Amino acid sequence: MRPAAAVLRLAVLLEAGLAPLAAWRYLGEQDAVAAQIAQVDGADRIADAIFEATRDNPDEAEWACVAAAWRVASDSGAPLASTLARLGEVLTALDEARREVDVALAGPVATTRVVLALPPLGLFGGALLGVDTLGVLFTTPPGWLCLTAGGVLLVIARRWMRRMVGQAKQSDPTPGLGAELVAIAVGGGGAADAALERVASALAAAGLPPDASPSATLAFANRAGVPVATLLRAEAREARRESHAAARLRIARLGTQLLLPLGACVLPAFVALGVAPLLLAMIASTVSGM
Repeated sequence: MRPAAAVLRLAVLLEAGLAPLAAWRYLGEQDAVAAQIAQVDGADRIADAIFEATRDNPDEAEWACVAAAWRVASDSGAPLASTLARLGEVLTALDEARREVDVALAGPVATTRVVLALPPLGLFGGALLGVDTLGVLFTTPPGWLCLTAGGVLLVIARRWMRRMVGQAKQSDPTPGLGAELVAIAVGGGGAADAALERVASALAAAGLPPDASPSATLAFANRAGVPVATLLRAEAREARRESHAAARLRIARLGTQLLLPLGACVLPAFVALGVAPLLLAMIASTVSGM
């Protein structure tokens, strides 16, 4: 079960009056991760159990958010049901943003696969024309040189393109989390300084990077006399929007950036594996026929 769905179900169970451990046990009837968390021997250890149970989970970053939010809500006295309901909405929004990024990235990924398939297909182009290009590649010194050069260029192009795609996909998995957690802590009635300390401790315990932005937001809210929690959640929404926009911009640039390995590696590899052997085979057949 995805963390967002699990958290929303937990919020409903807690709102209905169930104790935290009982809610996890009910959820554990449908989810193996929740079943493992429900085996903890005390409600005060649930946050640690969430982190331990999901350490190598594909959704580890999202589960770490759940662990941090649970710890902050428990330590600050904030209501767990409303905290999880809010967190479920946040995780759902992050899921939707990631899906949009994956859809936008599908085109460039397909392009890299097609482009990388062209040089190997060039190996058989001469054979389709009745020219023994494979014989030239595998049995003659010039063919060995072409084969080596083409293979090396293909390996470089593949790694280059994969790195470019990976860099385009990289983004903060939890944008705005620090502000959301401080809003939870402040909502529990704690002081701002104590809220910052709780959030920093929870993020460290969950293995998440620290977030210094809530400090400036709290200082601004105190000077302006505006509700702190509302301002923090607005800052968190803006951080998520900016992260999503930056990811879309990187993917939009990727289509142009892929032309670099195409021109520097893929096209020369196609010449080395497809065009050069064809010319060598034609020259060899012309010389032998004289």
